[in-house]
Amino acid sequence: MRYQKLLSPIMVGGQIIKNRLTYPNASPHFLQGPETYPAEGYRAFAANLAKNGAAIVNFAEWAEYPQQRHGPMDMDMTHMQAFDMTDPAVHNYVSQMCEEVHFYGSKIILTTNMVYPDGFSLYGGRGMGPHGKPTEKLPAERLHEVVELTVALHYVFDTPNDKLIWDVGHQAYAHKIITGRRDRFLTNRKLNGLSGFPSMSESEYDAFGTGHASTSISAALGMAAASALRGEKREVIAVIGDGALTGGLAFEGLNNAGAANTDLLVILNDNRMAIDPNVGALKEYLLSISTSKRYNKVKNRTWTHLERMPRLRGLIQKVGGALKQGFLQQSNLFESLHFRYFGPVDGHDVVQLTRVLGDLKEIPGPKLLHVLTVKGKGYRPAEEHQRIWHAPGMFNPETGERMQHAESGRPPLYQDVFGETILELARVDDRIVGITPAMPTGCSLNRMMAEMPERCFDVGIAEGHAVTFSAGLAAAGMIPFCNIYSSFMQRAYDNVIHDVALQHLNVVMCLDRAGLVGEDGPTHHGVFDIACMRSIPNLTIASPMNEIELRNLMYTASLGRGPFVIRYPKGEGVTPQWRQPFEEVPLGRSRLLCDGSDVAVLTFGPVGNAAAAAIRRAAAEGVSAAHIDLRFAKPLDTDRLHATGRKFRRIVTVEDGAIAGGVGSAVLEFMNRNGYAPEIDMFGVSDRFVRQGTQSQLRAICGIDERSIYEAIMKSKQQ
Repeated sequence: MRYQKLLSPIMVGGQIIKNRLTYPNASPHFLQGPETYPAEGYRAFAANLAKNGAAIVNFAEWAEYPQQRHGPMDMDMTHMQAFDMTDPAVHNYVSQMCEEVHFYGSKIILTTNMVYPDGFSLYGGRGMGPHGKPTEKLPAERLHEVVELTVALHYVFDTPNDKLIWDVGHQAYAHKIITGRRDRFLTNRKLNGLSGFPSMSESEYDAFGTGHASTSISAALGMAAASALRGEKREVIAVIGDGALTGGLAFEGLNNAGAANTDLLVILNDNRMAIDPNVGALKEYLLSISTSKRYNKVKNRTWTHLERMPRLRGLIQKVGGALKQGFLQQSNLFESLHFRYFGPVDGHDVVQLTRVLGDLKEIPGPKLLHVLTVKGKGYRPAEEHQRIWHAPGMFNPETGERMQHAESGRPPLYQDVFGETILELARVDDRIVGITPAMPTGCSLNRMMAEMPERCFDVGIAEGHAVTFSAGLAAAGMIPFCNIYSSFMQRAYDNVIHDVALQHLNVVMCLDRAGLVGEDGPTHHGVFDIACMRSIPNLTIASPMNEIELRNLMYTASLGRGPFVIRYPKGEGVTPQWRQPFEEVPLGRSRLLCDGSDVAVLTFGPVGNAAAAAIRRAAAEGVSAAHIDLRFAKPLDTDRLHATGRKFRRIVTVEDGAIAGGVGSAVLEFMNRNGYAPEIDMFGVSDRFVRQGTQSQLRAICGIDERSIYEAIMKSKQQ
């Protein structure tokens, strides 16, 4: 207790360090004797120091000239391994040690002592390689904390009493780590593990479940209004990215919040990226917007003096207008919506953020803080190639090398088949155009964009607008291919009905990521599209069993067959040799893949491949199953269904969507309506939300994998 001050924070170079305790220089060799790199034992030792309270951990090492065998003061160094920062193993070891120390809130000092043949020793934080040449600089990004905004928010606000809502939720990983889920974070996006997005059922710190864009402001406004009605004192903060801000729902929330004069803080996390670089006028506005310090200072002072004088509120507004004209040279969009605008500020300066957020707590009413950040900050490959690294898949964290899909001899990704096929079609038909809401790379429309930029439209995160915009193009004689992820198309349901189907326009709606998408979980599973779309008149709804079928369905839709929905899954197909000549598919015509006598298996979409394998296994066990690839959920192949109803006493339907209202339901309705009475087993997604996991795990859970279908077929043997 005599040295309590040693445990108090200290500010060094603008950064707050948790205490004044330090650990002196040490090397693995001095602590553990001769040891080759990487010295895992010492790395764990350094991490343990940080974990147990040391604010600063020092690391020192001798980096010897290759021929040098004795250091200063004739120290025998023959037992020591040369320490060379150009060695990738050493470089990786030091970087990882730094990361572990930083993980526990401590800082690390790296000191490399370079010893030359003449006995001269160079001390410094940057090592020197052989012949005195500087080594590759330690990647500062790897040593830099990437959680500044999150740390500042949790430092200033009293969460979970204060409500923090993360739009979409991709940016909430640091939030999860510092709110009691660090030990479980390795389970993130895995079966029975943490969700990849904020979830109210997962933690009291997750104030609102997210996953889709542009919801945070509306949700935060609702929470703020509830607090006001109950007389509760709490802050409500919505963190929204510039990509999500392009969604119409975000502006609906801003408009309502400004009009209601609700006490609400919106933080605009502006990194100029969504899945792809942001587009549109708002992007240009955010790039150019700046509010001078002088403006904010004067306005804050004016507000402080006049806010308690109701008769002068009109004067306040006039003063505000004059200030805008004088200092901004233009009207501020957010101020026009009755939000007090602050910024832009550096989103990676945690000290400044903490101060600014603390000040904003004391200002009532709707406020917006404009924060500038760098997407991928802290990891050089991600900073330099932001679009690629939005969802890179598996990669080597040390080299940045991505484990890319191997094209040679492997089936392609369905999204790539779409990208190549629309480009082929567009080359021969100048009416074809491509539309996507902020995901040209994700859906592979970027390939057509590169060759025909004037015929491709990225409309931003605005699915409803994308559909109606496509309807306008179709009404003017074009053939638009509107590519939207299946779960995101839910947001455009009215637009599909009112603007496309009702007017019977030639809009081709390609629903990427249909079915169970895997690790993104329930907010992204595309399992409701069949049931949603099946009730809409004039729609054709199709799903290919393989890549060749996808090409042919796209070709058929391009011929002007009215409103056309083509759904296909995330991931790899089954046909390496998929580049086949186009063939028109007759609307509502199924395929009999194999005949049988015991049971009929009716499948819709790529899940038919698992069914085909199950049918072959059952055949080896003496059960004869017919396999019908329906192709179309609407219109149904009535001729084939009549024949099936007459022949089979038992039918199994398999789909990768919701059972309620799905293809199985359509078959059941048909059989009942026409007086057939077979036993029908429907396999698909039951009446529940499916959590995250790999696609294979989730298909097994939902009973639409090969084993489950096989067991369903084998029931016919028992009857």
